[in-house]
Amino acid sequence: MSALDNPFYSHEFHGDYELISIGRLELEEGGSIPDCQLAVATFGRLSEAKDNAIFVSTWYSGTHQIWRDAYIGPGHALDPEKYFIVVVDQIGSGLSTSPHNASGPNADIAMSKFPHVRIGDDVVAQERLLREHFGITSLELVVGGSMGAQQTYEWMVRFPEKVKRAAPIAGTARNTPHDFLFTKSLIEAITSDPGWSGGEYTSNADVVEGLKRHAGIWAVMGFSTEFWKQEVWRALEFDSKEAFMAGFLEPYFTAMDPNDLLCMAWKWQRGDVSRHTGGDLAAALGRVTAKTFVMPINEDMFFPVRDCRLEQELIAGSELRVIDDVLGHLGLFSVNPEYMPQVDRHLRELLGTKV
Repeated sequence: MSALDNPFYSHEFHGDYELISIGRLELEEGGSIPDCQLAVATFGRLSEAKDNAIFVSTWYSGTHQIWRDAYIGPGHALDPEKYFIVVVDQIGSGLSTSPHNASGPNADIAMSKFPHVRIGDDVVAQERLLREHFGITSLELVVGGSMGAQQTYEWMVRFPEKVKRAAPIAGTARNTPHDFLFTKSLIEAITSDPGWSGGEYTSNADVVEGLKRHAGIWAVMGFSTEFWKQEVWRALEFDSKEAFMAGFLEPYFTAMDPNDLLCMAWKWQRGDVSRHTGGDLAAALGRVTAKTFVMPINEDMFFPVRDCRLEQELIAGSELRVIDDVLGHLGLFSVNPEYMPQVDRHLRELLGTKV
């Protein structure tokens, strides 16, 4: 089947971004993307010396939009008046080359034919884009949350000489068995819908029941037990947990493309920098030269503090900076007014360190 039109993946919903082709991208798992196009949003101005660049990677289902709306701006640590901030939407995000939008030179890999992409493929593509399109070979900071943290770790290990500082937020360098199984349940929620049709549906609406089940799993794990116990959804102006599901989580996911979500889920499951060192995580993280703040969220049920601490202790000179947020993993969306000041404080301190 050819590419699908999904109006959610547009400037109307995601604001300004530019599609930049980096040409053919050969993939770790075999196969290639003939014309890999990356959706790129930039903020600020690149200095003449090209020494003020910050790179931001995106998470599962998220795009540059949340970074623009919550994290980047005057008064934030990610200040476009001081830095040139580049946010690249990951492959499979729905904005960059993805199963649902593969067309033209990519027509042969549309929909169910889309090849497996790894976190490492994203980072290779991002490095090429920064170097070839912007002439950037050194980054003041690499930062990302969740799957963006996986990409941050990949940057730190794969290109240590290019990364001066790094801040993986709410994510790990090597995905855990628990997280693999959780993500498997997300995948099965979608693929068990008869409307999925082996990945050859005619519209995301064909898979609405699967996408709703997918949203329900996120409700259980994306938010903390305390979020539900304390009825934090009331602060978001919902009068019941059911209304919150129907008015927030379900509409969020049912607008998206199933194959795009599956593409991201597959690489999330296999995020692992230790494949660079034969499975030796200590050796992989021993390559890191960036000044690193590892930033877990205390109520995160995907990436608990203890998992992040074990990895942080393998990174020379790194620090553990725990973010306090009752929302848990989805605190990343900066709904809690106390979240962003913590992130800004840590990132500002990190950017202030001499390297």
